[in-house]
Order: sequence, then structure tokens, then C-alpha cells
Amino acid sequence: MTKLSVNINKIATLRNSRGGDVPNVVQFAKDVQIFGAEGVTIHPRPDERHIRYQDAYDLKPEVYTEYNIEGNPIPKFVDMALQIKPTQVTLVPDAEDAITSNAGWDTVKHKDFLVDVIKEFKNNGIRTSIFVDPELHQIEGAKEIGTDRIELYTEAFAHQYGLGNESAIKPYADCADLANTLGLGVNAGHDLSLDNIAFFKQNISGLLEVSIGHALISESLYMGIENVIAQYLQKLK
Repeated sequence: MTKLSVNINKIATLRNSRGGDVPNVVQFAKDVQIFGAEGVTIHPRPDERHIRYQDAYDLKPEVYTEYNIEGNPIPKFVDMALQIKPTQVTLVPDAEDAITSNAGWDTVKHKDFLVDVIKEFKNNGIRTSIFVDPELHQIEGAKEIGTDRIELYTEAFAHQYGLGNESAIKPYADCADLANTLGLGVNAGHDLSLDNIAFFKQNISGLLEVSIGHALISESLYMGIENVIAQYLQKLK
């Protein structure tokens, strides 16, 4: 079964909007694990507009499933990850002013930089994943840089699937097949939801993990977090 990692950035956004500690991100992380989530994902950005760097440290002793920290490997991020040693670091090439992740790495252009960063994490026992667009040459490049896994950037699929274009899954399926052949693990994330997750899962071979935040939290406003997590787990079987 594909693992569900719940991205809790939106909980931190809600907390920060009032300047206090409600909702509490650590308690929320505890709860989603109790409700069945097999991982917790955070994505701290330099401006700390949602998850703060301190949150990353506070969560460490409370995440007993998979702890996945995403981000652009600027020095502050790298130092934090090396101190915390999460289960997985997912490298994302975010611009500092990006509202959300909007592109994968160019694994060919940035090969030398990524090789060094990934080597540092792996030398410290941290599994690495790299955010990539569904392009075969980027998967080949990911193999060359030494990452353990790729995370397929699924926004384009989600958009097209919502328009009724099921053929939008093909480049993702092809990339997953290539990754499996090359010995790379396959993760996925961005705009996956209860509406599209089952179709995506059924068509992606060897899908190890999905990281879902915005849609899952939004769906929970109507249906409740425990119920929504249960629905995702059912669809990911």
C-alpha cells in the first residue's frame, strides 16, 4: 500500500494568522498519526510564513512515523536537516517568493550542486528525494545525482484530470516505470486529492508515498480530518 504523508503547512498558516498557538501543529501531527497517517510532511520556507524552523525541531520527538522535510537546500535548511535527521529530505527548487512549489529540479543543469547536497544527507543516514517534473530525461538525471527517490510534481496531472483528460497520467506512468527500472523509489505530490488519488495510484507502478496537504486539509473542513485520512488510506490500498 502506498504511504500517506500529511503535509501540515496549512495548519501552521492558520496558526500564524492569529499570532498564537492555535491550532497547535505538534498536536495536529500527533493526531494525524493516531488517525492512520503513515508520515508527516513539513515545508519550511526562509520567510517562515507557515511552518517555522522551530516547528521542525519541536516535531522531531513526536513524529514516530515517517518524518519528511521538504525545502530548497539553502545553508539554513541543510543545517537544520542535518541536526534533526528526519526520515527523508525532499529537495524542492522553490524561489523565495513562490506561493507554493511550482516546478521540479533540472537535474541535468544542477547536477553538480545536487550531487554534493545529496551526498551530505546520505552520509548522515537521511533518505533523499528530489522534486521533478514528469520528463524522462529528468528521471535519468535524478539517477545520475544519486538520490534515493523522486517525487513527481503532479499539478499538471491534477489540473488536466479535473478537466476530464485521463491521458494526462501517461507521462507520470512512463516516468514511474523508468524510475523503477533505474532503481529509484517513486513518491508524488501537489494537488492530489480525494477526487484524483485513486486513479493516480492505479496507474503509477511502484508508488511508495504521496504527500498531501492543501486538498486534504480543505476536504477536512467539510468531512473531518479522521474521516478524510481514512478515505485516503482506502483509496491508496
